Amino acid sequence: MASIMDGERQFHIRTKKGEVGRYCILTGDPDRVPKIAAYLDNAKQISKNREYNVYTGTLDGEAVTVCSTGIGGPSAAIAVEELIKCGADTFIRIGTSGGVDLKVVGGDLVIANSAIRSEGTSYEYLPSGYPAVADYEVVKALKDTADELSTGDFGNSCHVGVVHSKDSFYGEVEPDAAPVGEDIKYRWDAYLKCGCLTSEMECAAIFSVGIARRVRCGAVLTAIWNVERSKAGLPDNITEDSTRAIKCAIGAIKKLIKND
Repeated sequence: MASIMDGERQFHIRTKKGEVGRYCILTGDPDRVPKIAAYLDNAKQISKNREYNVYTGTLDGEAVTVCSTGIGGPSAAIAVEELIKCGADTFIRIGTSGGVDLKVVGGDLVIANSAIRSEGTSYEYLPSGYPAVADYEVVKALKDTADELSTGDFGNSCHVGVVHSKDSFYGEVEPDAAPVGEDIKYRWDAYLKCGCLTSEMECAAIFSVGIARRVRCGAVLTAIWNVERSKAGLPDNITEDSTRAIKCAIGAIKKLIKND
C-alpha cells in the first residue's frame, strides 16, 4: 500500500541519502543556516521546505550538514529523525536562550549537558523519569572549544550544566498572563534554586531523540540576556550575536572528526 513516506526524499526536510553528512549542525532560524554554512568548505543548499533549510559542505574532508528546525521540540525532532534516516549520527544545536542562573550574563555560552523536560515532545520518546542528557563526547568537544573562545570577561564566559526546555515562550516571559501562571512560576523558582543555567525550547526534544535512536547530540547556546538578573537589578548584556556559538560548534565538530 502506498504511503507518503515511500518517496526517495524525506517527507519534511526533502533530503535523501548521500546529501547529508554524518555530522549535523541544527539551528532554529532558517536564515541563520547560510551564515553557519559559510564556515564550511564548498557548502551548497540541498533543500528548503517549510522551516527546514538544509546546506551541506565539508570540514577537514568530512561532509557536514546544517539544517534549520524552526521553533520548538516537534519540528526539531522531525529534523533529527529524518537526518538520521539520511545517514547522520552526530548533532550539535546552536541556539539562543534566556539566562536563569545569576552567573549567566548576556553573551555567555551555555553548553547543555542535560535538559529539563518541561515540554511535550520528549515524552513521545522517553518515559517520564528518564533524563534528557547530551552525549559526553559532544559536550567535551564543545566545552574544550568554548574555553578556547572565551576570555572570562563579563558576557564572554562559558558554562556547562542543565538547561530548561519549554513549549511556551510567553509562559517564561509573561507568566502572569497565563491561567496556569502560578504553576509556571512555582516550577520556574524551583529550577532557579536548582541552578538551572538558561531556558530555551529544543534541547530536551533533540537529546531525547538522540537517546532513543542511539546517536550523539549536544548543544551550545548563546544567552541573549538574563531575565533573573533584570529582576534583581543586576547589570547584564543584551545580544543576538551567535558568532561565538557558531565558532564553538564548528570547532567541536573538527575535534569530533579528528577523534572519530
